[in-house]
Amino acid sequence: MKILQVSSTINTSAIGRIAEEIGQLAIDKGDESFVAYSHMGPNGSKSRVIKVGSTFDTYFHGIQTRIFDNHAFASKAATRKLIRQIEEIDPDVIGVHNVHGYYLNMEIFFDYLKKVNKPVIYTLHDCWSFTGHCSYFDFVKCDRWKTQCYSCPSKKAYPSSWLLDRSKENYHRKKEIFNGVSNLTIVTPSEWLAKLVKQSFLAGYPVQVINNGVNTSVFHSVVSSGIRDKHGIGQKKMILGVAYIWSHRKGLDEFIELSKHLPEDYITFLVGLSSAQIDRLPANIKGIGRTENVEELAALYSAADVFVNPTWQDNFPTTNLESLACGTPVITYNTGGSPEAIDEQTGIVVEKGDINGLKNAIFRIIGNGKNHYNLNCRERAISLFRKEDRNADYLDLYRKMLSSGK
Repeated sequence: MKILQVSSTINTSAIGRIAEEIGQLAIDKGDESFVAYSHMGPNGSKSRVIKVGSTFDTYFHGIQTRIFDNHAFASKAATRKLIRQIEEIDPDVIGVHNVHGYYLNMEIFFDYLKKVNKPVIYTLHDCWSFTGHCSYFDFVKCDRWKTQCYSCPSKKAYPSSWLLDRSKENYHRKKEIFNGVSNLTIVTPSEWLAKLVKQSFLAGYPVQVINNGVNTSVFHSVVSSGIRDKHGIGQKKMILGVAYIWSHRKGLDEFIELSKHLPEDYITFLVGLSSAQIDRLPANIKGIGRTENVEELAALYSAADVFVNPTWQDNFPTTNLESLACGTPVITYNTGGSPEAIDEQTGIVVEKGDINGLKNAIFRIIGNGKNHYNLNCRERAISLFRKEDRNADYLDLYRKMLSSGK
């Protein structure tokens, strides 16, 4: 079987790692794997890769987005070139992860998918595909996506437009563009997103839930006394937070407010901060920038007493899974599919914005002791979220769709 995946990233960020690991498993099974991408992580890829567009093309796409709210309608030449390369490869099945990301023209690409009539798996990692603009709407409590978007309250959120609001037009164009692929199955990482898809204009497609997976060989309980000393944590109670990019919507402000209510022997450590964010941290919060060093990340998860994910919008965050795999309990806001990762033996769900609830949940878990949760966390990660199992679900779906198509 010859598989082609299209993803904005490869082997970096949660989505890029998923695409890479599906490709790796396909190769291990004797299949051929190709990945078309915009941005690659520093460790490269085991798949045969196709770079989509240039740096100039990405910047021009960004201008089209910022001024004209024209996201995923630029990059015409780059997309046509990609299609010619796909035709040369002639894959048996096509997996699509992100159409958005400043690199692809969705109209040209989906017109090709409609004409080529190959099995397509479209994995939605957020809500962008069925809205007129935003990737998430629960933060602003908007449900216009169910009928028709207009006057977008999240116009300046990713993919932000500084001037025009084309949410109404984009909504109807997406509805036409994304519908009509004869052999397409939508995959969502969470039950939460699957339910939303069934209420959207994509409801005519079959939907299958495949949870994100985690590398349980890399993410496991690590005995490393040096990691706490390296970052000046010492013997304090350690609260860990990890994000690809920190913002208010990912919970950075929650941590800063929470820090005002914690005892002196508690410290918060955040991974993924910008240098400007690090400079503004209060004394009882430490942090580092984004890291591709998964061994150090596993050591940090293992060193923490509790992992806290106060995100206001999310699908099925892999950071929760990484923490569980390292034996560390998770506290999350009741956001999207994030609560689906845990149960009563592995963490606590808190309502969004409830700082006092976060504090009490932290005190409860630390009071019980990490040993109370460690084994249950690890067992849940292995039984439900091993990357080998979840990526095998993708390959099984590819084979099923290819068989039924033939």
